[in-house]
Amino acid sequence: MPEARLNFPLHYSFADGRKDLLAGLTVAAISLPQGMAYALIAGVDPRYGLYSAMVVTAVASIFGSSSHLINGPTSAISLLVFSALAEFDPEARVEAAQAMFLIGIMAGTMQIFIAVFKLGDLTRYISESVILGFMAGAAVLLGLGQIGNALGMRDKGTGDQHVLHRLWLTLAHGDPVNVKAFVISAATIALALFARKLVQRYRLPQMDMLLVLILVALFAHYAGWTLPSADGKTAVAVVGTVPASLPPPHIPDIRLAWIGQLSSGALAVAFLGLIEALAIAKSIANQTQQKLDYNRQCLAEGLANLAGGFFQCLPGSGSLSRSAINFQAGAVSRFSGIVTSATVALAVLALAPLTQFIPKPALAGLLLVTAVRLIDVGRIGYALRGSPYDAGLVIVTALSGLLVSVDASVLIGFSLSVLLFVPRAAKLKAYELVVSPERVVRERLPSDPLCTAFILYDFEGELFFGAAPELDRYFAEIEQRAYTQNIRHIVLRLKRVRNPDVVCLERFEHFLRTAEKAGLIVLLAGVRADFLIGIKRLRFAQWYPFDRVFPEQDEEDSATLAAVRSVYELLGDANPCPHCAPASGARKIKDRFYYLV
Repeated sequence: MPEARLNFPLHYSFADGRKDLLAGLTVAAISLPQGMAYALIAGVDPRYGLYSAMVVTAVASIFGSSSHLINGPTSAISLLVFSALAEFDPEARVEAAQAMFLIGIMAGTMQIFIAVFKLGDLTRYISESVILGFMAGAAVLLGLGQIGNALGMRDKGTGDQHVLHRLWLTLAHGDPVNVKAFVISAATIALALFARKLVQRYRLPQMDMLLVLILVALFAHYAGWTLPSADGKTAVAVVGTVPASLPPPHIPDIRLAWIGQLSSGALAVAFLGLIEALAIAKSIANQTQQKLDYNRQCLAEGLANLAGGFFQCLPGSGSLSRSAINFQAGAVSRFSGIVTSATVALAVLALAPLTQFIPKPALAGLLLVTAVRLIDVGRIGYALRGSPYDAGLVIVTALSGLLVSVDASVLIGFSLSVLLFVPRAAKLKAYELVVSPERVVRERLPSDPLCTAFILYDFEGELFFGAAPELDRYFAEIEQRAYTQNIRHIVLRLKRVRNPDVVCLERFEHFLRTAEKAGLIVLLAGVRADFLIGIKRLRFAQWYPFDRVFPEQDEEDSATLAAVRSVYELLGDANPCPHCAPASGARKIKDRFYYLV
């Protein structure tokens, strides 16, 4: 477990503490309405979203790496939770809540596993186009899911039915439209758009969502729409009372049947949560020049969700909006996240009874605005125009989110990214190099005559099992040319190959043994540390002379040039090639060579 440091600067002053305090208070102002709204997205009690804004935010701030990342409930994770809980009956709220806590525990455990085994790099195989498609599909579902609340209509259908089918049942066979609810949601949308323009124009504190929610709630209250009548009902649905207490420790009611049922949703939450958090942290770090420990941040995400599962929290991740506000408000260290968590906790203790006056249509209006803002039209258009590869990922991921499920869209997009990435990564490249009359080692041009003294090839790419066929093809070409032209010396430049696995190392062993039997001398130049470790573990030294291995050195390309000089020394005055730089005699071998990329 990482040491819980708060990334204080070397000289943390009173002024720095004041900045963190103000930033934390500013972020808390938006965390309150977002916490309740994101719980509404997930289809659970609003208090679980507020609990997440306390526990998940605090734990991630204590153990994380980024000085500005704010964790807690997010729209994307809430949509995944909603999708994972879709099979539960809408009336089975207690079971759904227990399942949600289990999702948090499972996702947190997966994230900790990823951090402990340093598998965080797996997230880089999820293309940005997948995220764009996921957010577009999720945003549409988010908007569709709030239409019933915005119109004051009770959702129809069962949990095992698709969102689109349930929406059709609600609109076609549900209750009549509640005009008062429609007025509230429409007013909320209009005020939210107007307030955001004011905030952007005059650079005001970004408390617009909270202020809009308060104004609409006051209007509905004084209009009498949220006051219970004699039968205890209100004219428009309200959020309900949130207990004025901190989240108590709680061991979820775990049922074995749920583990298999919720595993895909938990996996999607784990992966998307890491991608969301790391992307936001990287984006801010690019501006602050902070050095991030990505593995530590992955561990913090896992610890936060794991702890949240035992404190009745909605699973969370890094929040783009709250992190940006935290940075823009001048936060200095992760202490601002602690301030945010503590402020939300105090607000819940002091103001929780007032939540009974918050109309659900008001939160639905805010979520409809959020849904529109989640669709990055500019970036999606750019991806669609960029390449068929990216266009396909965006379209397939978005459609799978709409037609299958949100959590499935993440897994489908991830699988598609890997399937499309492997063939492209497997395309190992090899370029023939030559030594020009000016003693410059460079790529051979079509106009250059073939060298009859030795063969020099430069390899580039990932040396994993997928590249083995390409590697075999290049080796066959080199062998064929060596036999045809009676060339006995070969130099393979390996400076730009990475991550060799046992399959490709075995191909190298087979090629080197075959060459040795045929009387060919093969030199390996620019050998990187991972390749060198691999051939040592496989005991190449027992049969392959290690003086033919030229490891990568600090001086740029010196290993390649050393290998070239070694070949000329072996050839001496017997060099048969009329085009090589030192062809006129061995005395020129010691002259300086140059490498031209």
